[in-house]
Amino acid sequence: MKRINIKADLYSVPTTILLLAIVGVGIGVVVSLLAIAFYEAFLWLNKEFLIDPHERIQLANNPLLLSLATVGVPAVGGLLVGFIIYYFVSARRPLGPPDTILLVQTRGTPQPFGSSVASTFAAVLSLGCGASVGHYGPLVYLGTLIGSLVSSLKLKIPNLQAICIASGVAAAISVAFNAPIAGMVFAHEVILRHFSVKAFAPTTVAAAIGFIIANVIFDRPPLFLVVFEGVQYSYEFVLFAVIGILGALLAVGYAKGILLCQSYASRSGIPEVFRPMVAGLILGVVALQFPEVLGVGRESLRFATIGGAFELGELTILIIAKIFVTILCLGFGFAGGVFGPILLIGILCGALFGGILDQLQIFGHSGVVPYAICGMMAAATPVIGAPLAMILIVFELTRNYDLTTAAMVAVVFSNLLASRMFGRSLFDVRLAFRGFDLSLGRVNALISYGSVTEIMRTEYPIFSTRDKIGKVAYQLAHIGRTAGVVVDANERPVGVVHVRDCTGRPPTTLLKDVMNPETMRFSQDTNVGQALEAFRQSDYEVAPIVSAKTQKLLGIVYESDVISKYREIADRIRQEEHDSI
Repeated sequence: MKRINIKADLYSVPTTILLLAIVGVGIGVVVSLLAIAFYEAFLWLNKEFLIDPHERIQLANNPLLLSLATVGVPAVGGLLVGFIIYYFVSARRPLGPPDTILLVQTRGTPQPFGSSVASTFAAVLSLGCGASVGHYGPLVYLGTLIGSLVSSLKLKIPNLQAICIASGVAAAISVAFNAPIAGMVFAHEVILRHFSVKAFAPTTVAAAIGFIIANVIFDRPPLFLVVFEGVQYSYEFVLFAVIGILGALLAVGYAKGILLCQSYASRSGIPEVFRPMVAGLILGVVALQFPEVLGVGRESLRFATIGGAFELGELTILIIAKIFVTILCLGFGFAGGVFGPILLIGILCGALFGGILDQLQIFGHSGVVPYAICGMMAAATPVIGAPLAMILIVFELTRNYDLTTAAMVAVVFSNLLASRMFGRSLFDVRLAFRGFDLSLGRVNALISYGSVTEIMRTEYPIFSTRDKIGKVAYQLAHIGRTAGVVVDANERPVGVVHVRDCTGRPPTTLLKDVMNPETMRFSQDTNVGQALEAFRQSDYEVAPIVSAKTQKLLGIVYESDVISKYREIADRIRQEEHDSI
């Protein structure tokens, strides 16, 4: 048998396949168990803190205790969450899917382990005390945490970090929805942003392991159960498209509401550590009248697919209240996701649409179920930017082709409209605010995210305006360059000189007489993309990089360096997208 050289730069193909399979299995097992523990932890807190509807019914004869718990638990929980986020999370904000996407796309450094654990614990506490936030976002980041830890192993597999994180995310989504195919697709569609053979295998394995552990070993209940005979009338597909359009409007309003609330919170003057408490207090007051707004709303989501479970007026008020408290909780700093609440809001809106059709009795329809499911998918898709995964979630949850086809119509129209009005997803918009704009494409997003100082040269010849061009031309030829920067006595750039400027002139000519007065300069805040565009629009071959405060020269960058960086990123993306084992 041929001995494997573990010191080689890369493993053989069979060894790589075996290692990727082991990685997928290991991550799938660990993430699945932790995801189930996460879920059970906040459900246990719901029961202990009287957030769970069944526990509240049992205390119906003690209204004072119930009212105190309704108002006090979210407020006190918010105070604890604010304390944890402010003092134990280095970013001083909850960590979630945008951090996962940024980490994978930039191949950056993961958040400190302590910060990740603290953020996850804050999410458990937020959900446990009844905050109107989702649990899918924290589960995605939990998968990111485990994937990052596994990727730190010294395995000689290119792009291992992204593969491990995608596997962790796939397992988390698989457990959350009992949907392994959707989990695998979600990891590629939202996190990796490409499909490659090397990533496909471990993510599929991890998602399958997650499904086996959650659905077979622990027998986790599905998100909802529906009985649907099929779409009875062909014209209903037009109504599904209408729901898609309405869902897009709802999703855009929901996403923009969260962003506006976050902006207002930062300008409100309320200390960061106390903001979740304020949101929790308001949530508790609203919940005194509408207790259904507390927590993830599992019961409301399941009842929404039952015709007649809600009155139309009750549904309308519940939708408005849920949107308000969710935007408030997420905007004011509770740790949790945006996906869970919009699923509930969407299914309630779809049920309202179906209920209105039932009341009007203008034409026949197939009942409330398809409209509720279409509403849920149409509202959720633009928020997370995963149309394929959402369609697969419907199919894997319902095993019903008619429902899946109806949801597909709604998702298509919703995604088309929302992408024009808002962007691909709330995750992408948040990343754009941080300077990483994926709407430009992966390559352009990466070159626009990196600072030009990353490719800055700090060893370079400095020329004075009183230097003679013979000396300048000699020094440039000696270092193999055709351009340089001219500075004054205070080391501030005043011009640029090219070899072509010195050609045909007497060697004793002073540099100040031939140099180009410097009109293009960069600072530490200039990104590589901006530098590339500036060089493209000029005939300069070099540009100074100066301090934004003092305008003193920090270094220089050549056009060739910028072009090389662009090619390096483009080659890396191309290799990732077409990489085989």
